[in-house]
Amino acid sequence: MRIRKIMVVLVVAALASGCACRTKKVGPGDSNIGIAEEGKELKDINFAFDSYQLDSVARSLLQKNAEWLKANPSRRVQVEGHADERGTNEYNMVLGANRARSAQDYLRSLGIESGRMSTVSYGEELPLDPRHNEEAWAKNRRAHFNVN
Repeated sequence: MRIRKIMVVLVVAALASGCACRTKKVGPGDSNIGIAEEGKELKDINFAFDSYQLDSVARSLLQKNAEWLKANPSRRVQVEGHADERGTNEYNMVLGANRARSAQDYLRSLGIESGRMSTVSYGEELPLDPRHNEEAWAKNRRAHFNVN
């Protein structure tokens, strides 16, 4: 419960600061897995249920993200880890952290300096798709990239 209160405070603070980097909500019928939003430099990656392992699609997207970061060496990135709503809040916070760290580690292996990256976990707290079905859960199991 304490983690949830801390996350609510952090989310409220981010919203109050006018952060323009919030994730776009997706409605029924929208399918944008692996597609960058217009004007968004880096593409999100998705994960299998209960996993933080990178599949071939995620590695390919991360390679493209690394190319962009190499071409823009003054930019920093925060990697957000997200989970679907299944599991406890505590478990999903850890899973989100592992997903963010997995993406960060792979970007580092591709030559992106550690000092340009940070991670944060939102667990299940900021779903991309608020519905309660497998299609929504698949979208919510992700790492999201905020460029600074």
